[in-house]
Amino acid sequence: MVDSKQQWKAWLYLSPAVVLLLIFTVWPIYNTIKMSLLEGFTTMGSVNGVQYQFGFGNFTRVLQYPGFITCLKNTVLLCVLTVPISTFLALLIAVCLNAIRPLQRLLQTIFFLPYVTNSIAIGMVFAAMFNMIMGGGARPDSVGIINNVLEALGLNYINWLNYGSSYWANIAVMVVYIVWNALPFKILILLGGLQSVNKQYYDAAKVDGTSKVRTFTRITVPLLSPMIAYVVITGFIGGFKEYSSIVGIFGESMGPVGNPYSLDTMVGFIYRAIGNQEGTASAAALILFAIIFVVTMINLAVSKKNTHY
Repeated sequence: MVDSKQQWKAWLYLSPAVVLLLIFTVWPIYNTIKMSLLEGFTTMGSVNGVQYQFGFGNFTRVLQYPGFITCLKNTVLLCVLTVPISTFLALLIAVCLNAIRPLQRLLQTIFFLPYVTNSIAIGMVFAAMFNMIMGGGARPDSVGIINNVLEALGLNYINWLNYGSSYWANIAVMVVYIVWNALPFKILILLGGLQSVNKQYYDAAKVDGTSKVRTFTRITVPLLSPMIAYVVITGFIGGFKEYSSIVGIFGESMGPVGNPYSLDTMVGFIYRAIGNQEGTASAAALILFAIIFVVTMINLAVSKKNTHY
């Protein structure tokens, strides 16, 4: 404990962080709540002296927006598909990395590279990989590496991203990209948890002749349950804020040519509204916050029953 006579020193040391939090966190949150409650608020109108009435019209406008259901559906669908898949794959890769001694650090570095790479650049690479441009003939003029692999396996080309592509083909590409991009952070967390597990549990399992599958399900998973709960919760939080990955592949239209905004998300709607409808954007941000909060509380309640500390 800090001596009460010396507490001013502690506050002095904390003051830079407190000031930054007040300016860049507390103040923006306050402004977001205020703008969401001002009917039809816009920054230009406020600068020009327009007086706005308090009300819930901005929230009504968001809920009545024709594309709101599409934004919400895409956001929830991407979360539901990517979080379980990425968590399961990250757990398997972490277990394999933990069992490898030679080149372990090199492999950890390789797996972590996507986490420090620009998401827009990665999206452009994935767009090229799944590309297929049709010409005048039966054979496409240009195909990406994925369709080349399909051709080598004797399968037909798939129009993943371009004009005329199906919604589920677009979703498949996004799932592959988001899972690949989410793996590094989850692998790092789970691998750190694995390396802190007491080896005596595994030694006892070997003595008893326990199979590797049973060791994994009865020892590894329960002992890693706090880390698994953490990556699942943070995965859902990040998934509900999905935006840059879709822009990286499809551009600002957030969908293939001929079907714009078919993959629009809640964050995409917020970004578009920021330019000229700040009140609506603030209301949408608070609605998204409420959804994330509810999902996080559900995840915490479920994890409490299945987490072993």
